[in-house]
Formats: sequence, C-alpha cells, structure tokens
Amino acid sequence: MDEIAERFVAQGFGTREKFLEAMKHTALINDWDALAEDNLEGYLFPDTYFVTRDMSEQQMVEAMVANFQKVWTPERLKRAEELDLTTREAITLASLIEKETALASERSLVSAVFHNRLRRNLKLACDPTVIYAVRLVKEFDGVINRSDLELDSPYNTYLYPGLPPGPIANPGLESIDAALYPAKADYLYFVSTNDGRHLFSTSYRDHTQAVAQYQR
Repeated sequence: MDEIAERFVAQGFGTREKFLEAMKHTALINDWDALAEDNLEGYLFPDTYFVTRDMSEQQMVEAMVANFQKVWTPERLKRAEELDLTTREAITLASLIEKETALASERSLVSAVFHNRLRRNLKLACDPTVIYAVRLVKEFDGVINRSDLELDSPYNTYLYPGLPPGPIANPGLESIDAALYPAKADYLYFVSTNDGRHLFSTSYRDHTQAVAQYQR
C-alpha cells in the first residue's frame, strides 16, 4: 500500500498520508472479506488508471477496489471455494505468488509448491512474507538476515505454518488465476537461479543441492 501511495504522490496526485488513510476504509470490501480489519492490502488492483487532478485520494482508492471487484468474478469465487479457500485466503496466496516470481511461466508452478506444502502442513518459508513482516516494524535494508527469519510475526512463514493472516501485496490477474489453478506438479521447493528464474524440486535433497549451487 505504501508503495502505491508513493507512486501516486510521485506523479503529483495527493499526499501519502491521505492515501494511506483512504486505504484503511475496509467497509469497501466487507462483502468479500469481513476479516479485513485494518486496511485494503490485496484489493488495490494493479492496472493502468486514468485519473484527473481534481480526484481525491479516496476516489482513486475506490477506483482500484472497484476494479478488483470486476476481476473477482463469481466464477473465480466458486473456484476458490472448490479449493476450500476464502476470498482472503485466495488473494493472500496470490500475493505470495506475485512477489515470488515475475515470470508468467512460473506462477502456476510456484502456486503448486505452496498448495502442496499447505496440504502437507509444511511451512511455506516464503521470503517475501519475511520482508513484509520486517517492513511492518522497521526499514528493510534489502538483505534478509538470520534475525529476520526469527522475527516473531504472524506474517513470518518461516516460523508459522499456513498462510499469513492477510495479503502482502496487491496481486495482478495472472497471480490470482495461478493461485486458483496451480500446475499439476509434485514440487515442494524452489530456489532462485539468480537470473529471474527458479529451479523447482520435489525432494529436499535435490533442493539443498540447488541451494548449494545457486545461493552459496
């Protein structure tokens, strides 16, 4: 949310404080997510928006939420329910996928890993959730330290099993659909190959070898 506010302000629209205040109006999403008590994280749909100088911060935020409403069709809601996911859980999962990979070809594979780990009650161990948790309490310096992995936060998926309590970003349509339609794969792990891609593994042994190759 803060990045969205900063993007608008950088283009000469509104103030950061008023945007963040507008992003607390969870009444806009009560019909889909009654658990959203604090903010609209996850429901500010990323898209190209045409705005005028006389639009208020609240109106711009409402436009993003309205766009999400158009995307979250009855068909997608039904698919989430088939996966035994609430809207909040589906969008939370999509936000993890959004932050893990920028490659369209990988999104359904990342989704498969997370779905497989959730079914086995394995911790998701998702680095972007740690970064989000850190940013809630201090400035993130760009490096995940061991102390960050031990940060006691419900968003830290290295500490707590299952999905974090809410979205960590505002996912686009490709990530939302990836969350709803994971690839049919047995992968449980993936690691960055440092070129924007990831190597996926089904066994911990193969994963540790991949980590040794690409991350050390």
